Formats: sequence, structure tokens, C-alpha cells
Amino acid sequence: MLKNAQPAPVPADTDLSVAPDISLWHLGWLAVLVASVGFWLLAPVGPSTVTLAALALGAAPALAGTLLAQSPMRMAQPLILVNWGIAMTLAVVLTGGLAGPLTAWLLAPIAAAVAMSRVERLALGSAIAMGSVGVSALAGVTLEVALPVASLSYGLGFIASGTMALGLSAGLVMLQRRVMLDLRRQEGAEARLRDTLDELPQLLVSLYPGGKLVAAWGHTPRALRGQLVLNRPIAEVTDAPGREAISAALNQAVLEGIAEVGFAPRSDPSAWLGLTLRRINSTRIMGVIRDASVQREREATLETARSEAEAQNAGKSRFLANMSHELRTPLNAIMGFSDIMRQRLFGDLPPRYADYAELIHESGEHLLELINDVLDMSKIEAERFELSREEFDARDALSAVLRLMRGQADRAGVSLRGVLPKDEIPVSADRRALKQIALNLISNALKFTPRGGSVTVSLHGLDQMLEIVVSDTGIGIGADDLQRLGRPFEQAGGAEQRSAGTGLGLSLVRAFAQLHDGEMQIESELGEGTTVTVRLPVVEVVPAPVPEPVS
Repeated sequence: MLKNAQPAPVPADTDLSVAPDISLWHLGWLAVLVASVGFWLLAPVGPSTVTLAALALGAAPALAGTLLAQSPMRMAQPLILVNWGIAMTLAVVLTGGLAGPLTAWLLAPIAAAVAMSRVERLALGSAIAMGSVGVSALAGVTLEVALPVASLSYGLGFIASGTMALGLSAGLVMLQRRVMLDLRRQEGAEARLRDTLDELPQLLVSLYPGGKLVAAWGHTPRALRGQLVLNRPIAEVTDAPGREAISAALNQAVLEGIAEVGFAPRSDPSAWLGLTLRRINSTRIMGVIRDASVQREREATLETARSEAEAQNAGKSRFLANMSHELRTPLNAIMGFSDIMRQRLFGDLPPRYADYAELIHESGEHLLELINDVLDMSKIEAERFELSREEFDARDALSAVLRLMRGQADRAGVSLRGVLPKDEIPVSADRRALKQIALNLISNALKFTPRGGSVTVSLHGLDQMLEIVVSDTGIGIGADDLQRLGRPFEQAGGAEQRSAGTGLGLSLVRAFAQLHDGEMQIESELGEGTTVTVRLPVVEVVPAPVPEPVS
């Protein structure tokens, strides 16, 4: 046999623990019957052929039952009882029916069922016995079967009564033994279950829906030792706020099936316990009480760290927002003086100095743009940026941006085209924010579009939604970069494109759109260009003119 071989599975309704007892019961029946026949054969007047046939029928189910009792077949035990019913019915019919000496054997299926020690088998054995009685009675009426002579009748009656008495007695003993065995097994299982529950690291409680404690198992938290009382509300272990919280959690568990709550025990207010509840049925709720002090301290530490980080971030944003005047004033002076030098208002400059003045002015413009972006984002993060809404034609704002960016597009060798509707689009929005949205989108498109490409800017007014679409034929954006874009200081593209800005352009566009309760969407693939769409619910709906009444 292979080492890894497994025994054949046993059907769920087969109980092999009593199989040896059933086999012994059948062997005992067979031994008593054989011994009785042996003594009878030694008597002066031996049994007749019909009598021997009847006795053989009485021995057949005992022999078959000895073999079938060891079988794992699902129908082995019912088959044993059926064999007893058939064999005993035939034996009784052969010896004169219900009036004959073997009538007691009709109870053999019941005795065999008692020996099996199973309620369903007892019911089946009783039904088979009743059927045997009915068949025997019918046979006695319809068939002409002669009764054995008196001497044979006495012998058969003694054998039938003896075997039946011994069979029932042995069956009852086996039944009692099985009941005691099951009782010990049940007590052992309950003891093991109680031991397991008592070893739980947390406290398991059984509650009525109102909160009364029914039972408790496991490790009681130190703060609750001596506080829990059976048939008393579990909420009594805490103060008034805790009782209210536990009561609310119990109601939630009744309605939703599960709830969780934390509370401080009355005996130790510095401790913190967690209670998890789950509804079992309409009359019972199970709960688990655990010491949650460490978890609460950890959560408090994390909350403190988060608050400090948010405070530091807000402080940084407030600092940058408050530095607007200090940063812009000297930069404006630098740009003003460099512009005077560029225009040679106080006379000519040597060529090298003129080039320096041009570079100073260009660098100052670039630096001012970066500072403005940083300051705008800082104000937004510090929640100090306020929209200055006004009513205007959205086409005017976009046209101004297109005129401003035309020179940059020409220098980059990129075709910049605007597609604006003929009709006015009245909006109520922040004009500067709207221009900044268009300016940043067009600037990004020009930066990522190689010479010879094109950038198209479209403007639409759909119901109350203003839609600005900027499409380019540039290098496109990868999927990884798309997930990051729109967050502050995140950039895409190569080193050359990254060095041309701070990564605040798209984040400002998204922030300005959200301040207007709008949204920004980016669609792009590498080598296929990019399309950025901004939708803002800012279009003013012009009421239709009311026709004058006709007099």
C-alpha cells in the first residue's frame, strides 16, 4: 500500500463506531440459535424438515448482518433490517403464521434496530415489524399451513422466545451503552469548547438586544475585572457618554447587523476599550471587548502628526502668499531699469551692455511669471484666493490671450489658430483666472509641439457650460505622466521641457477650474498630440424676451 494512500471516504450517515457491537449482536443471535438447534438434534424427537427450514431462515439474517455490519455502504443498516423482516416473515409463515410458535420472531427487526442505537433505524425496524405482522396474518388467512405437532411447537416456541429475549436484552444494553458514550462525548466536547473560549485573548460576550449580559468567555481586560455582572446592562461599566455610545451601537447592530464603539471604563477612565457587536438573531447579539488603549494612542499620534503637517503646509502657503509684495517690488524695479536700458532712454549703450540689458529683462519676465504661479498656488492652498467674478464676453478674454501668445508661437515655428463662435458668450467668472487658464494651456501646448506643428484653441458655450479646448500636434504624454499631471510641481516630457517651468501650469488650471465648480480633462498618447478640455458652469443664460400683449 502506498504511504500517501488515503482510506476510502465514509458516507456522512454511516456510524462505524457501533459496527463491532452490531456484529457481536448478530453473532450472539447466531450462536444461541445454532446451540439450540444442536441440543434439539440430540433429543429423541428431532425437528422436521420444515422446522429446520424455518430455523435456517432465523439464522440467515444473523449471518448476513454480521457481514453487512462492517460495510461502509450507505444502505447497509436498512438492508440488515429488511433481511430480518423478510426472513422472519417466511419463518413464521412456514410454522403456522401468527398462531404458530415463532411469532415472537416478528419483533426481530425491532431488536436489531435497538442494537443499532439510532432513532431513525428504530422507526424503520418498527415499520418492518408491523409489515411482517400484516403479511403473516394475511398468509394465515389465505394459505393453508399446518401447525407443527405439540412437541415441535414447544421447542420452536422456546427457541423463539429465548432468542428474542436475549436479542432485546442485548440490544437494550447496547443502546444504553451508546447513550452513555454519546453523553460522555458531548460533555467532553463542551468541556473542550469551554476551555477554548476561556483561552481567548479577548472577552467574548453574549447580550440581549437591550444590552443585558447573558454570558462571557475569554480574557477580561484589566479595567473591567470585577465590573461585569450577569443579567445587568453591559453599559453600566462606563460613564454617561459611554453608555449613550454603547446604546447607539446596540441599536445599530439590531438594525444593520454589525456595529463598533469605543468607551472608557468607569473604574479606569485613562483606559480605552473597543466593543464590536454582531447580531446573531432577533434575541441575541454577540460582542468582543478588547483593550484598545494602544490603538487609540497610535491613532492620536497619527492625528497629531497629520495636524502638524497640515499646519506646516498651511504656514508655508501663508508665508508665500504674504511675500507677494516683497518679491514683486524689487523684481519690478529690476525689470523697469532694464527696460530703460533696453530702450536707451538716457543715451546709447555699448553693444555688450545692451545685450546684457535684454537678457536681464527677459530673465526678469520669466522669473515674474514663475513667482506669480507660485504665489497663486500658495494662495489657493492657503484658501486665501478669492474669485473676482464679473460679467463679460468670454470671446474677448480668449482673443486677448491669443494675441499675447501669437509672438511666442511665431518664434517657436508653431501655427496657433483660434476657433471662436460668432455669437457672444456672456459669462460670470473671474476674468484674470479665465485668461490664466487659456494662457497656461496654450503655453504648455507650444512648449511640447515641435516646429512645424499646430495648436488649436476652441471655445464653446453649451447651455450653462463654457468649454475651452486646446489641442496640439506635439509629442504627446505617456500614461505614467498623465496620472501625475495636474498636481503641483509635477512635469512631463524631457529635461529640456522640464527646465522651462515649475510644473504649476496644469495644477493652476485645475485649481482655477475647481474654484469655478468646473473640471479639467487631459487626453493624450505618445506621438499623437494632446487635448486638454476645461469645462466651467459660468455661462449666463439670457432670458427669452417676453412678447408684448396684443391689444
